Amino acid sequence: MGTLTVNQNKLQKRLRRLAGEAVADFNMIEDGDKVMVCLSGGKDSYTMLDVLMHLQKVAPIKFEIVAVNMDQKQPGFPEHVLPAYLKELGVEYHIVEKDTYSVVKELVPEGKTTCSLCSRLRRGTLYTFADEIGATKMALGHHRDDIVETFFLNMFFNGTLKAMPPKLRADDGRNVVIRPLAYCNEKDIQAYSDFKAFPIIPCNLCGSQENLQRQVVKEMLQDWERKTPGRTESIFRSLQNVVPSQLADRNLFDFTSLKIDETAASRFVNVVNL
Repeated sequence: MGTLTVNQNKLQKRLRRLAGEAVADFNMIEDGDKVMVCLSGGKDSYTMLDVLMHLQKVAPIKFEIVAVNMDQKQPGFPEHVLPAYLKELGVEYHIVEKDTYSVVKELVPEGKTTCSLCSRLRRGTLYTFADEIGATKMALGHHRDDIVETFFLNMFFNGTLKAMPPKLRADDGRNVVIRPLAYCNEKDIQAYSDFKAFPIIPCNLCGSQENLQRQVVKEMLQDWERKTPGRTESIFRSLQNVVPSQLADRNLFDFTSLKIDETAASRFVNVVNL
């Protein structure tokens, strides 16, 4: 890659700055951490690796990076692409082979979306491998738009107000998931991937499915963004400014015991009788 243009340089600095802010805000990476960077072969995970390698050079702490890709045995998967790319970078890496493709095809009826089951099987395998290699953090490439989309998916279809947190401890307590791109938007990541010419590997299992609810939500948000620029950022900020007393979750706020404060000063101190 030659000298960057002014716009490319600004884009690179913006992604690095936002990722650095997210890492600092949520204490994602600590001194001595071994960070397992999960690579799918898509634009998001390539960008995440690129940014983390930069942070590793400039951060005041020391941490290891280990790149891991899961070969799910999808037909036509180009097995040579990631190893060649990672060898050129000089990054320690592992390729985990697990035939989840056959499991998904066997269990999911033709025409139904496969992402949910595929994701669960992949995540479980990666959790186990992270434990095996002694990784203290597991980095995933989800960005701001993914987080906002997940928020609406959970609200529309699961009846819950939750999204993807920038940092998460797994249910078993043995894995901590981090999302360094949590503050970065997909448009910037796509532009960065394009000019860096990452060797993108498409998902042949589910990438072409048109009936994904996530795609419907993505298009809804994109339409909102076109009509009101900045709306997605505003929605994301709302996830960082939760006011439990203004919602209706009785587990988060004690509505039952709520009553007037007898010691509070009267709102009307000078009352005129008419």
